[in-house]
Amino acid sequence: MSGGEIIGLIGMLLLVSSWVPQTIETIKTKYCPLNFRFILIYVTASTLLTIYSYIIGDWIFLILNALAAFQSAVNLYVKIRYG
Repeated sequence: MSGGEIIGLIGMLLLVSSWVPQTIETIKTKYCPLNFRFILIYVTASTLLTIYSYIIGDWIFLILNALAAFQSAVNLYVKIRYG
């Protein structure tokens, strides 16, 4: 693993971990305070970037965007399901 990959991995872990408290709170309370349009755009963007990362073969961005898409999709699901 190169120095650049290590920096990317650390950045990925920090960015993904920033969503974890919000996602846990959303699951526990079944309430998502985030704006619906924001979540929808975030899920869409993360999904597209996951596909792009797969196409270019960048595993760090692939994992980052897949996890970000998943966590924001959980928030989106709760927002739609529970209002």
